[in-house]
This record gives sequence, C-alpha cells and structure tokens, in this order.
Amino acid sequence: MRNPTDSKALPVHKLELDPRIIPNRIHAIVYSCAILALLYRHLVRLWDAPTVPSFFIFLTMLVADMVLAFMWAMNQGFRWRPVRRQEFPENLPSVISDSEFPKLDVFICTADPYKEPPINVVNTALSVMAFDYPAEKISVYVSDDGGSELTLFAFMEAAKFARHWLPFCKKNKILDRCPEVYFGSNALCPSAELKAMYEMMKTRVERAMESGQVEDVYKAEEEVFKLWRTRGFTRQDHPAVIQPLLQSEWDLDVGGHKLPNLIYLSREKRKTHHHHFKAGALNALLRVSGKMSNAPLILTLDCDMYSNDPGTAIRALCYLVDEEMRDVAYIQFPQRYRGLNKQDIYASEHKRLFQINPLGMDGLQGPNYVGTGCFFRRRALYGSPSSSVQHNGNGSTTTDIGSLGEDAHLLASCSYEDNTSWGHQVGFRYGSLVEDYFTGYRLKCEGWRSLFCNPERASFLGEVPINLADALSQNERWGVGLLEVVFSKYNPLVFGVMKTSLPMGMCYGHYACWPFYALPVTIYGLLPQLSLLAQGPPLFPKASSPFFYLYAYLFLGAYGQDLLDFLNERGTVQRWWSDQRMWMIRGTSSYLFALVHHSFKLIGFSGLGFNLTTKVIDEDENKRYEQGVFEFGAASPFFLSLGTIAMLNIVSFSVGLVRALLLKNVDEVFAQLFVSGFVVVNSWPIYEAMILRSDKGRMPTQITIPSTLMVYVLCCILAAAAFRT
Repeated sequence: MRNPTDSKALPVHKLELDPRIIPNRIHAIVYSCAILALLYRHLVRLWDAPTVPSFFIFLTMLVADMVLAFMWAMNQGFRWRPVRRQEFPENLPSVISDSEFPKLDVFICTADPYKEPPINVVNTALSVMAFDYPAEKISVYVSDDGGSELTLFAFMEAAKFARHWLPFCKKNKILDRCPEVYFGSNALCPSAELKAMYEMMKTRVERAMESGQVEDVYKAEEEVFKLWRTRGFTRQDHPAVIQPLLQSEWDLDVGGHKLPNLIYLSREKRKTHHHHFKAGALNALLRVSGKMSNAPLILTLDCDMYSNDPGTAIRALCYLVDEEMRDVAYIQFPQRYRGLNKQDIYASEHKRLFQINPLGMDGLQGPNYVGTGCFFRRRALYGSPSSSVQHNGNGSTTTDIGSLGEDAHLLASCSYEDNTSWGHQVGFRYGSLVEDYFTGYRLKCEGWRSLFCNPERASFLGEVPINLADALSQNERWGVGLLEVVFSKYNPLVFGVMKTSLPMGMCYGHYACWPFYALPVTIYGLLPQLSLLAQGPPLFPKASSPFFYLYAYLFLGAYGQDLLDFLNERGTVQRWWSDQRMWMIRGTSSYLFALVHHSFKLIGFSGLGFNLTTKVIDEDENKRYEQGVFEFGAASPFFLSLGTIAMLNIVSFSVGLVRALLLKNVDEVFAQLFVSGFVVVNSWPIYEAMILRSDKGRMPTQITIPSTLMVYVLCCILAAAAFRT
C-alpha cells in the first residue's frame, strides 16, 4: 500500500476552507456588540424598575435574553473555521489494491420487532452486504435487543435471498441496493424471478409477524429456535444467542462467489442487570466481533438507515488509508432521509445538526458522532491515539461458532462488564441516553480527531417520524441525555474546553445545552403576552426608539444568518421556516419536559428510559404527512403546553391590537404585538388542529378543552386584577 502523500500516488481527498469564514467572524464581532448593548439596556431598566413586580418581570426578560446570548455565543464555534472535503475514490487503486482492503464489520442494532419491523432491518443489512467491497472482508452483525425469534427468522430468510440478490446487484451495477427501494422504484425489473423471490420472503416475514410465531418448519429443523421454546425468552430476561447465518469461508452465492459473513446476536439480558440501552448492545457487538472477525474498521448503522451508495466504504477508505490521519477515530457521514414531505413539517431533516454544523466542527477537531453512518477505527474504541493498549479478540478470521464455543457467549453475557472499564474508558460510553454524542465527545477529549464526509449522493437514507408526538418524544430523549452530560464531570464547557479547545468545547457545549432553549422560548411565549393583556409595563422599546432598531437587528441578524446557512446547504425557504417553527415547538414541549424530567432525576425520582420511535407506517398518517398536515391524534402531554401557549397568543394579539388601535398607542406596544403575532403565525397548524379539522389527526378534545380553559382562567385573573387597580 502506498502512502497517499507519495508523489507517484494520485490524490484521494482534498480539503478547502469555506469562504464564509471572514464574513462569519465580522458578523460575530458586530453582533456581540449589539448583545452587550441589549444587556446594558436590561441592567438600566432593572435599576430603574418602579415596582417590585416590574423588577421581577424585567429580570425574567434579562434571563431569557442571557440564555439566548449564551447559546448564540456557543454556536459561533461551528462558524469559526468551516471546511469542505472532497474524495476521489477513482484514484484509490493508485494507493491500495482490493486485496489490501482492511476488513469491515458492520453493526446494526434493533430492539423491538413491532416498532422496528424485521423486514426493514433486513433491507438495511442486505444493502450494506452489497457494498462494492470484497465480500469476504465484510461481516454484518445484527444485534437484537428484543430477543425475538421473529427477527432471527427474518434474517434466516434474508440469508437465502442474499445468495441471489448480491450477485444480481454487482452484475447489473445497481445503485439502489436496498431491495425494498429497488423493487419499489423499478416497475421493469430485469429479473421477475428475483422480484418474486423477494416478495415471497417479505410475505413470509410479515405472516410470521401477524401470527407472532415463526414457521413450523423452522421450529422443527433449526436447533437455535429450541432456546425460545425451552428457556422462556422475554425481552428483559434471556440467555445470549449468537448464530452465524452466512460464513464467507463456506457460503457462496449463486454465481459461485464468496458471501459476506452475517451473524445474528442477542446479548444476554437479566432483570437484575442494567443493560445501558444501545451503548450496551454496541459494546457486546464490539467484543463478539473482536473474537470472530476482528475487522479494524467498524460501520455503525441504525436499523432503518440503508445504504444508498454502494461505493460508500471505498469513499471512507480515501481517508482511512492516509498515514497522516492515524489519529482519525471515525469518518461521519450525514444522516439524510427519504420520504420527507415538501415542507419537512417536523424539521426531521435536522439540517443544522447533520449537515451544517459538522462542516464547522470538521475545521476544528472533527464532527460529532451521530450514531449511524459512521466508520470507526476499532483501535479508537480501546484507548487514546498515544496509548499502547490492544483491543480484545484473538484476531480470528472464522465465524464458526462451534470453534469459538462458550467464549463468544461469555463476551455477550450481562455480567461480563462487571468491574471492568467497558463503557467508561473502553468501547461506546455509558452515562448518557445520547450515547453517540457522548462517545464522540469523549474520544475527542482523549486526543482523537474525526472527519466529515458529505458526498453529493446520499450515502445512507433513513426513515423519519411522521407524527408530531414521535418527533417530540425523540427530542425529549435527546434533551435528557444531553443534560446528563451537562451535570456530570464531563461538562463540555469545563472538561471539554480543557481537553480539546475552546471552539471545540463551545460546539459540544452548544449541543449539551439545547434543553435550556426551553427557558427563553417559553418566557417569550408567555410573558409579553400576559403583560399585553394586563396592560403591564412595556417590555420592549417603542417603535420610534433607537433601541427598537437594536432589537430588530438582533432578530433579523440571527434569523438572516440562519436562513443563509440553510440555503447554502441546498435547503429551501419552506423547509427553513419549518425548521425555525419546530425550534419554537420543541422549546415549549420537548426541551421543557426534558428539563423537568432531569430535574426530578437530580432529586432522586426515576429518570426517563429509552423509548423507541416507531418505524411502523400508518397509511392514514402517511397520507396526511405527505400533504403537509400536522399529525396530533394521540393525547400527548406535549400538546397541552403547545395548545395553551398557542391559545394565549391569539387572545393576547387580538385584544392587544384592538386596544392599541383604540388607545392609539401602537408605537408603544408594537414590539409586543409583533412577538405575539409571530407566535400566532407559527402556531397556525395548532389552531387548525384544534378548531378547523375533523380527521383523526386533529388535536384531541382532552387537550383542546383544558388548554382553552387555562387561558380563560388566566384572562379572568388578569381582568380582575386590572379592575381592582
């Protein structure tokens, strides 16, 4: 293998600084001065507050603006030195031959066959088994934390289908190597027989799901299923199961070529042991794969995120073969999604998180790990770049479970990690529900770097939540996990800054503090509106005051820069509007609930568990989603806060506008009317769901009535107080 820096080798990658660096820094300086001027105004108003209630109202607004200023300052870490990378996989043969390619282990985790249908997981596995990569060097490990015979059955079916599917893809140079996507988008498939074979496999798996049990023939013929019958498997309590389904040393496809290894793993579960959710499953995979295939490269994938480009592994190699990048722990590809509606109404694309911010982090020490679409060096998960620690595993190249005996099962036992450094200094890290964020962050603190790879064609595509409750629940879980990092000894703004750099610590600190957005968003959603209804002291300067232009600049400067960033990464104005609207919705629901849940956890009450986002598609929900209609349906507690704030804002805007026109003081309350009106415009889907819609996705009555009553009571209290004065 040649070094890519060798003068005789063609370049396999390049790096360019983003031209926005200088404009970003100039804007940061000017905007910082404006923030200081705003804080000065707040302090003057506090000093001159005429009454005690006014003092506390002004203090609350100061807190809101200080949190926004803090989060803006942390966000500048992403804008300090953005870079862009480009790979040249066509030049890789000048550096390394196919026979020298390192082995690759792929980790796919699933936990519930009813929320994560096995046929979807099968499609993900088949898509990466069909990589343009030497098949005998690929090992795909499927972790089933649900301990379900249905998932194992689905993969036994997949192993049969792979013998036909993989050679078909490579022979016909198919790009869409996820069977469901390929057959769904190609009416004229070159092989009707193969399509029928896939449909038969899919039918058998779906029939097993409906009946709740696998085919009788498998129960009779396959020894492994005796475990489920004789040991009383439950999701929370069962022994380890490790079952190789394809072994490259013996299994061939229909063309006589070697197949990748395919291994099913369900780690041991006992109710007496904490299993650390996905991080625990990944660590079990890390140990077992180290004993079986021991590949130096590892790809982690979500069970619903299939490969959309068979050349992705080759693209990652463009960096990993470079000797100057030995301190690169992982190559992160962005999460991108199929099936997003035109407006992306739930902002599920998370463009800033997955596509914009990583460019800025890549110019520092590298992007954060986002849990999927990431190629790791196995070495990085066992110690710092300078350490001499060796990872477990005997370097075996066989997946013959018989030859491994009890050793492999021991590695998947729930007691293996007791009194060890697993999850603390070794492997994927424990201590947060967002194990991906925490693992990537800890690796940076140990001295590792990472790189961001964002090719034109999406390397991986996944599914998105198609109802609001799932979208908000996912963000609440992230929020609680991030707060666990904030309130630990690994706080990014202390530990992270010391171990990495100030800009890197700011980036990780910005993510960790996401839930604190709940404070300013909720305050701005309630306080100006209540003051408007109660005719309290004006919270903002008059429209004719010079300070009004300060507020206008701060608002337009933040939103304008965000819009430009969004459009610069091939976004649309419609999707940007959805993104900023969902930022406000999350602030008054997901992040607010995350703060409450974590506060309870700090004082000893039970914290939030790991709840899966369902991947099952409801046809009616899907139709409404495609039409851009918000799905409320279930009576989620998130909706109570959303409904209450939405109703309060439309009442305050209406009453405040009429009163301002009658009293001719629009100039004095213009800013408060603008804030309330801005919330009203963003809340249109909520009003529509509460009042205008009659479909099953409308706001539940048990949410609409309490929300309306709460606003009515508030208005009565304010009216009574005004009458007394």
